[in-house]
Formats: sequence, structure tokens, C-alpha cells
Amino acid sequence: MIPARSNHPAAPQPAPKLGELLVRRGCISQDQCDQVLDEQRRTGRPFGEIAEAMFNLDPAALESAWADQYQAITGLIDPRRESTDVRVLSMISRRQAWQFRILPLRMDGAEVMICTAKEHLPRALRFAYSRFGPGCYFVLAEPDHLGQALERHYPMPGARDELAAWHAGRHAAGA
Repeated sequence: MIPARSNHPAAPQPAPKLGELLVRRGCISQDQCDQVLDEQRRTGRPFGEIAEAMFNLDPAALESAWADQYQAITGLIDPRRESTDVRVLSMISRRQAWQFRILPLRMDGAEVMICTAKEHLPRALRFAYSRFGPGCYFVLAEPDHLGQALERHYPMPGARDELAAWHAGRHAAGA
């Protein structure tokens, strides 16, 4: 996992633990959560990996809870107002930006700061890690703001409409 960074000067509230989120959502019981925590203390393996193996936890439910946890850590930015570096923008193609819903903003020291929306975080993370390796981190934005920023920096006819339709479909389905 690529670590989160907070862009807020005030210290954010502690993020909810992944197990707590999964229990609140009814994905696992408190007893199952405790069993996973015991196994995690014993082995040092990640909570989600253990929960998936022990209780056949749906990977999509796990990714959704993880994305909520990540958003609680990082908060939201407005990529339409963030400074960008044309050299960083050129690190990916227009197709990749829209396909993976990512906007590389600029260098932050030796790392690439990349923006996406919570809904796209797991897929964006997989792509960015394969493209940039551990030298990147994510900040999150509202989906519509991300779409507008992508449209500005990576114009592609029809892409924003496709993104809006995807989000409308996810919202209608309760995802």
C-alpha cells in the first residue's frame, strides 16, 4: 500500500480502523474481527489479507472500506485549484489518465503526488504502483472535480460524460 499524506495543516482525526469499518458495514462480526486481530498480532500480515483468507471476505467490500479509511486520513483536495507540473503530467498518457482516473499533479520531494477519487483508488493505486513504484502517493478529490481537472489537463472528447455516467450508475446502485 502506498502511504497516505495529509495536506491539511491541522492534524486530522485518527482514521477508523479497517476492522471497525468492516464490522460497522456488517461484512464481518466483532468476533471475526477479534480473530483477525489475534492472527495479525501473531503473523504481522495485513488485516485485510487475513480477513479475506479466514472469512472469505469479498475483496470489493475490503477495497471500499480501505478507500473510506484512506479518505479519512487524507481528506479531500480540489484538483482544479492545485498547481501542476507539465513534466509530471507528461508521465502518463491521456488514455491512462482517463482509464485509471488519475491526475499526477507534481513532484513532492522525490515523490509524485497523484490525485484520484475514492471510488477509483484501488484501481488507480495498482496502476500507479506499476508505473511509478513506491515513489508516489495519493490525494483524493470529489469525482466531479477530478473529472473537470482531467478534462482540462488531458482533454478527450466524451471522456467526462463517460465518467459522469459511471458515477451516476454507481450512485443509483448504492455503491
